[in-house]
Amino acid sequence: MGLLANKAGLVFGIANERSIAWHIARNAVAQGAACGFPYLPGEKMERRVRKTLEDGRIPDAWLHPCDVADDASLDDLFAAVARRFQRLDFVVHSVAYADREYLQPGRFVDTPRAAFAQALDISVYSLLAVARRARPLMSQGGSILTLSYYGAEKAAPGYNVMGVAKAALESSVRYLAVELGPAGIRVNSLSAGPCRTLSAMAVGGIDDILTKVEAAAPLRRNIETDEVGKAAVYLLSELSSGVTGETHHVDAGYHAIVT
Repeated sequence: MGLLANKAGLVFGIANERSIAWHIARNAVAQGAACGFPYLPGEKMERRVRKTLEDGRIPDAWLHPCDVADDASLDDLFAAVARRFQRLDFVVHSVAYADREYLQPGRFVDTPRAAFAQALDISVYSLLAVARRARPLMSQGGSILTLSYYGAEKAAPGYNVMGVAKAALESSVRYLAVELGPAGIRVNSLSAGPCRTLSAMAVGGIDDILTKVEAAAPLRRNIETDEVGKAAVYLLSELSSGVTGETHHVDAGYHAIVT
């Protein structure tokens, strides 16, 4: 029996085999979970996500299109989830977006209003929108997990508006934890160290960040994406039954030092 045996969950945010969401999903399934996988609508994205799952030995996975910036799309997803799974035990929210033109060192002050609003809507408000729809399906309690980064706490070159969005995301986790706690729903975030994911490659100066972390982190290395997946299992399972409102760092200890 795995740590997530007889549990059902949604994993948002798989783009390819390097995605943090994929590593979380792979570890969750290995621990016995039944997962559904929302994907950004479009045949190309569906093929990419399905191939990632099949190559990772998760055949016949349940996929459903969902644009988290569209309330009707979210309503359609959760109606389908209710029919498919009847209940939810966990949700993984690995969703973020900002216009890469403004994810360059020295460009934060140039962020236009529309790009700022879009980053906050997709990267932060979507967590509230997902949690609100997941709550009725978590009648026995559950776990909601989102993904953050140290750029929420300190200014990271090139992270810019995404750092502001992640700070708002971590604050939203705390407020959701308070409101959903009486229903037995825990809400936490995982602050992952830099990884070579598709989204990370959009941040200007990512190579410099990886080099700096490797040299300075207490473990003297960057993390493996799979390490985030394993930590997620802890936060999704009953092992963390007393943990909510937390931001858990998986960054080789980088957050603990003065740089």
